[in-house]
Amino acid sequence: MLIAGFPAGAWGTNCYLVAPAAGEECVIIDPGHQAAQGVEETLKKHRLKPVAVVLTHGHIDHVASVVPVCGAHDVPAWIHPSDRYMMSDPERALGRSIGMPLMGELTVGEPDDVRELTDGAQLKLAGLEFSVAHAPGHTKGSVTFRMPETTEIPSVFFSGDLLFAGSIGRTDLPGGDMDDMLESLARVCLPLDNSTVVLSGHGPQTTIGQERATNPYLRDVASVRQGNGSTDAPRRGM
Repeated sequence: MLIAGFPAGAWGTNCYLVAPAAGEECVIIDPGHQAAQGVEETLKKHRLKPVAVVLTHGHIDHVASVVPVCGAHDVPAWIHPSDRYMMSDPERALGRSIGMPLMGELTVGEPDDVRELTDGAQLKLAGLEFSVAHAPGHTKGSVTFRMPETTEIPSVFFSGDLLFAGSIGRTDLPGGDMDDMLESLARVCLPLDNSTVVLSGHGPQTTIGQERATNPYLRDVASVRQGNGSTDAPRRGM
């Protein structure tokens, strides 16, 4: 399997292109602010043909390049219905007034073909399978994508802004909720195998085992589930 990722734009948001191998079809995950050029360069480098864009949530740093990328390749974009409005109204998603400057000129709006993600869905795209888990907390419509373990590679978990290396996503923007975030961490992340590779929306790669051992939020959520404490880790994150 080929996974090519790069940080893009002012927020350093990770965009990923996933394919069975070089020269085949691929899925693009979270083409955010100023990601279009990096997407095109990665497609050319690995001789990939995109068949879909899938989005972990609707914040502008994850969706700003959806319209040009989908338009250039005539592919659909998948997003949870609770976050769909953010593609056309990014200011409201960030708690800003309509008309306030937002990182200069951005192409906002929906691509021609938008499809809705649901909890528990199994997306079969480009010869790959992605399990969708609704994981509110960062936004109402945040989701994660998990690829199954094979004989060659461990399971891969695209966590969006739910889980980072050493931290979690912020919950202070419209639609964010710390209680929802902690519930999502417990329900979505804790059952995963320690070997699961975590590719998040910001920052470096990690594993569930590493986060279970060192991430204060995941440790406290696990402790609460075992009846040993309360989630009192400092609330930080991107």
